[in-house]
Amino acid sequence: MKITKFPQSCLLIETKGKKILVDPGTLKYKNEYFEIWNKVDMILITHKHPDHCNTEVLERLNKEIPIYSTKEVLEANKTLDISMVKENDVIELDTIKVEVVHAIHGYQPLLKGAKEIHENVGYIIDDGDNRLYTTSDTICFKNEYKADILCVPVTGHGLTMSAFEAALYAKEVEAVLTIPIHMDNPAFPPDENFIKEMFEKYEVEYEILENDETIEIE
Repeated sequence: MKITKFPQSCLLIETKGKKILVDPGTLKYKNEYFEIWNKVDMILITHKHPDHCNTEVLERLNKEIPIYSTKEVLEANKTLDISMVKENDVIELDTIKVEVVHAIHGYQPLLKGAKEIHENVGYIIDDGDNRLYTTSDTICFKNEYKADILCVPVTGHGLTMSAFEAALYAKEVEAVLTIPIHMDNPAFPPDENFIKEMFEKYEVEYEILENDETIEIE
């Protein structure tokens, strides 16, 4: 499994000859991404915020690429051909299974009104060898999900887990590797010293990837 990190929470997962793009957003978008994103086999969107859903770019992508997301995202993006999914659904891509899982987007007064998220999901991508779990913007919640690779937000601010909760969450998930995401919004800057402190305190193996950086998992 090969993982490429794009800005904010966008990930490209390449495995078993297939390419899955998660949360292609607007933050720090570069035109050179278009050709990469236009050659994927599936797009998964967790929720409607533009840092996870770049509507203008998605409108121009190859119409043969299926896009999966929630009813709330579909209703907010009527120009996109979105296949609706909900928690506990399973999407199949040849031998790869994508589990649609629970997520709780945090709330604070800056989200009052149209920006508030009422429907949010994460995805667990299982290729038979590895399970990669990308949580979406979520606060901590009790669950029994298990994954080898956890991609989790760490910036807090009432909207997502902080590094403290993310480290504990990684232990619960039994992740072999944790990749922090959602670190590119200048309004909610990450504290990398705190991230390192928490992950090391709780003995979580982690890798902070730069944007456009790729790693390969055996």
